[in-house]
Amino acid sequence: MKYGKFNVMRMLKYKKSPIFFLLFLFLFTFSNAQIKTGATQLNEYLPLIKSKKIGLVVNQTSVIGKTHLVDSLLTLKINIKKIFAPEHGFRGDHSAGEHIDNTVDTKTNLPVISLYGAHKKPTANDLNDVDIVIFDIQDVGARFYTYISTLHYVMEACAENNKELLILDRPNPNGHYVDGPVLDPKFKSFVGMHPVPVVHGMTIGEYAQMINGEKWLKDGIQCPLKIVKIKNYTHDSLYTLPVRPSPNLPNMEAIYLYPSLCFFEGTNYSLGRGTDKPFQCVGKPGITVGDYAFTPQSIPGIADHPPLEGKECKGLLLDKFAINYIRGSGKLYLFWITEMYKNDSDKEHFFNDFFDKLAGNDLLRKQIIEGKPIGEIRSSWKKDLQNFKVMRKKYLLYPDFTLIIEKE
Repeated sequence: MKYGKFNVMRMLKYKKSPIFFLLFLFLFTFSNAQIKTGATQLNEYLPLIKSKKIGLVVNQTSVIGKTHLVDSLLTLKINIKKIFAPEHGFRGDHSAGEHIDNTVDTKTNLPVISLYGAHKKPTANDLNDVDIVIFDIQDVGARFYTYISTLHYVMEACAENNKELLILDRPNPNGHYVDGPVLDPKFKSFVGMHPVPVVHGMTIGEYAQMINGEKWLKDGIQCPLKIVKIKNYTHDSLYTLPVRPSPNLPNMEAIYLYPSLCFFEGTNYSLGRGTDKPFQCVGKPGITVGDYAFTPQSIPGIADHPPLEGKECKGLLLDKFAINYIRGSGKLYLFWITEMYKNDSDKEHFFNDFFDKLAGNDLLRKQIIEGKPIGEIRSSWKKDLQNFKVMRKKYLLYPDFTLIIEKE
């Protein structure tokens, strides 16, 4: 693990700060160390679970090296009773939004309970034969990425049934910045449950502490919570995910672009689902912005009948932009969606009903329609973002360079 050049440039902007050199030395001391996720630190949590009946909230990202957490724990004779699976399923082989039934894992013969669809929250019966629940899922740090919504419901179920929740924390690849409109509770949905910005800059463990601390669970109940922290991690760490977190985020380019491009899921455009560049391109038939061509096709388990299937789309390929600008800039990009709207000949059908849920309000859509400058749109977030950052600071478990910069 090492710090990329854009993180270095970001720090050099503040080289006149009296604490700069100490901070620089501190960060680069960690830059040569190996990040150790919570799951890899077996000595930290095996004593807590050795004699317990375990429920696991896991998916394909729940690995220790190249071995799944489930396999590791079974080898150690841990008594796993069942698996709870989020969106995309236990093995991560279901498309976005695809219905997932309860099943039995063919490799381990363990029951797998789906926490996506109508059954988002474990029931008392689901937890009846479980002493402790372990949550180990790789997140990407965007409000509309549904793993944090699953986290909420798992915490609520544990609180209601007096079950401890053990979180094996993992880095947030977009944890180096906080940006975007803060969700208005009137627009609460499974793609946005809490009054946080689009990019919240927190790990799953930190986010869980905020859910508890801000009393966001039903009736303000508290989840018994224990977190195995990541070692050698800061919010500015450059962390490459070893496993794709969902079928259509296949690489770091897609992960960096995701918070900015996901707004197009609320439009009549394609984001490259059903191609080899999902969440790295955007377009639709007949537009004049960009010269990149792609044709979405149905790919079972990855993009089943994606938007604009079989239709040649024209638009933009943005994969190179992800590394060169997004990772180093530390901000959400609105330019693509405002430009696409501005140049679209069918503005009446540009947005669909999903857009306001993704934005967390109806203001962003109205601002884009009115042609507001991006600077003015961003200014409308400023007060809520400042308030969120103050609240967020209480729950951080790892060093955050942005807080020191803002204080200066």
